[in-house]
Amino acid sequence: MAQKSSSIPLWRAAALTGLLLTTSMAAMAQWQWIDSTGRKVFSDTAPPASVPDKNIIKSPGAPRTPVAAAPTAAPEGDAAPPAAIAAAPAPAAPQLPAVDKELEAKKKQAEQAEEARRKAEEQRIAKARADNCARARKAKGTMDSGVRLATTNAKGEREVMDDKTRAAETRRMEEIIRSDC
Repeated sequence: MAQKSSSIPLWRAAALTGLLLTTSMAAMAQWQWIDSTGRKVFSDTAPPASVPDKNIIKSPGAPRTPVAAAPTAAPEGDAAPPAAIAAAPAPAAPQLPAVDKELEAKKKQAEQAEEARRKAEEQRIAKARADNCARARKAKGTMDSGVRLATTNAKGEREVMDDKTRAAETRRMEEIIRSDC
């Protein structure tokens, strides 16, 4: 009698192992680098030649061979000297992205709103100072007129202002006039 094993059949184990190896190899064949704008890039192809080696975070194991422009065909027998190849101009560095116009517009709009708010606040303060100045001058004129003045105390009773209180009020009005006028 044949024994039946309780494990996975051999062909299924082989298929599962092959699948795992294939997916792990695909996962390992990834390049990671930081591009010129500072973003991390993931790709299954090598980064462009403009990316310096220090910006390459991960490579799939094979050294990177920079992609260069195809050499021009030279007539047979005329080989370009190595100095001519070395003197060829280096590829142009990638240009930085243009200024984000939408971001600049929002920034300018925010600055204008802040300036308008600041001007409105300055106008409000100037108006309050002008009102205080006018009231203080009017009150000082009343104090200087010599007319008998009365005030209401905390109990609601009317009290006539004596000379000492009148002098203190006059000094207070002069302070307000000095600060706000």
